[in-house]
Amino acid sequence: MTARPYVLLSAAMSVDGYLDDTSPERLLLSNADDFDRVDEVRASCDAILIGATTMRKDNPRLLVNSEERRAKRVSEGRSEYPLKVTVTASGDLDADLKFWHFGGEKLVFTVDSAVDKVTATLGDLADVVSVGPELDWGLVLDELGRRGVGRLMVEGGGTIHTQLMAQDLADEVHLAVAPLLVGQADAPKFLGAAAYPGGSTARMRLLEARAIGDVVLLRYAPKERG
Repeated sequence: MTARPYVLLSAAMSVDGYLDDTSPERLLLSNADDFDRVDEVRASCDAILIGATTMRKDNPRLLVNSEERRAKRVSEGRSEYPLKVTVTASGDLDADLKFWHFGGEKLVFTVDSAVDKVTATLGDLADVVSVGPELDWGLVLDELGRRGVGRLMVEGGGTIHTQLMAQDLADEVHLAVAPLLVGQADAPKFLGAAAYPGGSTARMRLLEARAIGDVVLLRYAPKERG
């Protein structure tokens, strides 16, 4: 069998655990140095994944911004940009979003009931793959492995982070904690309620903790629980 990619979850959150607030504008949790760190991590990966909800809300381009890092990728025989991936069960995508019109190749994972809708909406903007009647993360990772993705960076949103953590599919977590308090019950959180492996007493191994300006980066190994 083809190996599944190494799955790295990346998120920035407030001290009280939120990814954003409820205002129309995206809440910038990271600082300039941490955004540059994220750019470096993106450049090291073969693919970057976000959920369709995150795409609709934030409308990101999801690029490697550093020209030097892109040139290094090309010199190593890789594509200038990592493959951009999204997942949708509803098929509610907008072909005008920035995600589709910047960077390199794009891939959509969906379910049988939505595949025709997604294909009709996007045309030749992306490759569309159905993983069956329901979204199956194991099949998503298997397909990415078959496509040569060795390292996958997942940038949200919270529902996807929760699902991958609960299914014990995340190999590493990069969590940037910003010195902000959101305090809005309807705002999106990094993780939701779930039956996480090992229960509430299983401690993940800490790989790194360091200050990046006023942000603290925490790196954990979720599969290494004690």
